[in-house]
Amino acid sequence: MTVHPILLLDKRTGEMVPAELVETINAGHLASVEKEWMPVLLTRLRELVDQRQPLPENRHWVWRDKVARIQGLLAYRTFAIVCEGRTQGLMQINTAVTCRLPGQVGKQLAYVDYLETAPWNRSSIVQQPHFSGVGTALIRAAIEASREEEFHGRIGLHSLPQSEDFYRQVCEMTDLGIDGTYENLRYFEMTPEQATSFSS
Repeated sequence: MTVHPILLLDKRTGEMVPAELVETINAGHLASVEKEWMPVLLTRLRELVDQRQPLPENRHWVWRDKVARIQGLLAYRTFAIVCEGRTQGLMQINTAVTCRLPGQVGKQLAYVDYLETAPWNRSSIVQQPHFSGVGTALIRAAIEASREEEFHGRIGLHSLPQSEDFYRQVCEMTDLGIDGTYENLRYFEMTPEQATSFSS
């Protein structure tokens, strides 16, 4: 298991705090999702249903099933972020995907299958999010994994509608529009140049 020290912003105090980026997702991370994430999420889901508000689009994700499906498959890598003894975010990438962006077509990239932040870090779920920077740290991890695979930082992903602004504005990925072959989700890619800019 490879562990990298990172920093997250504790939004409760305004201070940067130490955290760990861990490769790969293990049984402890999955237990944290089931025992700590799910009660927070289910409470908020009930409130949103009562208020007739939009629900989180990834509410049906089951990380234990996702990890089980890729067990032993060399093209897949998984990551977790841990802070204060709790799992703060998870990501799964696929290294057997190629680019669509003009000028990059056919070149390999690290495709982000799934990326999720703990519910207590999301302003759509709690009034006072605990940590900021989990999503960007995971995108940096995807870029670094791409470089390790000699893909020069190229990454790609399909975004749920509620996350599009994050990938477009924060990550500054290239928006390639709605993909009618993939659940009508919007597809984004990041070039090596964009990866360098984002990582610096």
